[in-house]
Amino acid sequence: MDRNTYFQNRGTCRHFKDIDIADATIEDIAQQAMHAPNTGNMQLYSLVVTHNDGERRKRLNDAHFNQPAAVGAPVLLTFCADLHRYTRWCSLNGADAGVDNIQALAWAWIDTALFAQQFNTIAEMRGFGCCYLGTTTFNGKDIAEILELPSLVVPVTTLAFGVPDSAVSGEDRLDVSHIVHHDRYKEPKDAQISAAYKDKEDMDANRRFVQENGKENLAQVYAEVRYPRAGNEAFSQALVEMFVRQGFSLPVHD
Repeated sequence: MDRNTYFQNRGTCRHFKDIDIADATIEDIAQQAMHAPNTGNMQLYSLVVTHNDGERRKRLNDAHFNQPAAVGAPVLLTFCADLHRYTRWCSLNGADAGVDNIQALAWAWIDTALFAQQFNTIAEMRGFGCCYLGTTTFNGKDIAEILELPSLVVPVTTLAFGVPDSAVSGEDRLDVSHIVHHDRYKEPKDAQISAAYKDKEDMDANRRFVQENGKENLAQVYAEVRYPRAGNEAFSQALVEMFVRQGFSLPVHD
């Protein structure tokens, strides 16, 4: 596959053929993906593979709100920030790992995301389809229980993974001029903000989205329907509770 064509036209796959993926294939892609950059070459991540069978997968689908991409994928790949393995290694060698804190969690979280994206890219370039499931951070506590994650291991993101059922098309993106800042962050003017989102707002699908939800514009759909404050705050609290439950010490502010 031509690299330029792939990166310019890649898209998310939400519909998969009913074809299971061999563990050997998944591990081969993971082996390549592990060469992504990471903090101190500690590789503070793990990958849990769940095929589309059994009670555990049903519970995992429930944790992802039974969205079609999750239910229909032959495999769900849960990428986890894993400070447990490193901590045990240190303990076995008489060292205090000192990683039950926000700094180390940030290392592991970032490294896990890099590993996941490297896996995603390699898989798609091999012809597979992938869909990130944002529900991993919504229901991380439940997912940690379902997958029996030990202390200092937390789920970061999930890929629905399989063979695409149909061609995958590219998705709209903001123009690069609204993303890249030179020398310093340059606060955009109101007109520039409006211009940045105009093409997205003018898409027929998004116009229908606005109308179907009874809103005045697309921003209201995003902020009041898709990602409302109340939900964000509730899931934020659940995320913090998961971190504490999994053994991380979080700073407390009065």
